[in-house]
Amino acid sequence: MIAIMFGPPGSGKGTQASRVASRLGIPHVAAGDMLRDEVARGTALGREAKPIMDAGGLVPDDLVVRMIDSRLNQPDAAPGVLLDGYPRTIAQADALDSMLAARAEHVAVVISLEVPDEELRARILRRAGIEGRSDDTADRLDQRLRVYRGETEPVLEHYRAAGTRIRAIDGVGDIDAITELIVNAMRGNGAPVGAA
Repeated sequence: MIAIMFGPPGSGKGTQASRVASRLGIPHVAAGDMLRDEVARGTALGREAKPIMDAGGLVPDDLVVRMIDSRLNQPDAAPGVLLDGYPRTIAQADALDSMLAARAEHVAVVISLEVPDEELRARILRRAGIEGRSDDTADRLDQRLRVYRGETEPVLEHYRAAGTRIRAIDGVGDIDAITELIVNAMRGNGAPVGAA
C-alpha cells in the first residue's frame, strides 16, 4: 500500500505518520526528516536545501524526487510506505505517479489532516520551544502556509481527480483517537496492508 499523509505545517503529519506506519508495519517515509538529515550531515543536497528550508520555501522537485525514488527502492519499502511531506507540488505528484506506475503500483489512499490555522500557529510555536527547528517561527509559518495553499493543496485535487481515495480526518483532539481514525481510514478499502 502506498499512502500519503497530507496536511498543512503543524497539522501533526509527522507524529501521526510515524504512529500509523508502525501500527501497519510499513515504513514512514518523511521527506522533511530526510532533508533535515541531509542538512545536518552537510551533504551536497543538504547544503543546497538549507537556505531554501530556512526561508520557508520548497526544495527543488528534482532533488526531492531523486531522494524519494532512492528510498522507495530499499527492500523494507516493498510492502508499501506511508509518505509524509511528499508530494508537495503537482510536479512531484506526477513524478511519484510515474515512479509507481513503473512498479505497477499507485497511491492507494491520501489521508488529509484538517486543522484550523489558529491551532496550527499554537502548535508550531509550541514545537519551536521544544525542538528549536529553524522553520518554526510565526513569520515562517505564514510563509509556509502561503506556499502550502498555493503549491501543495492542489496536490489533493490532483489525487481526487485521479480517483484516489481521499479521507479527511479531524486533526484536533486526542492523539490516540486520531491515530485510530487514520488506521481505520487506511484499512477502509478492504485491501490488506502491503497490497498495492
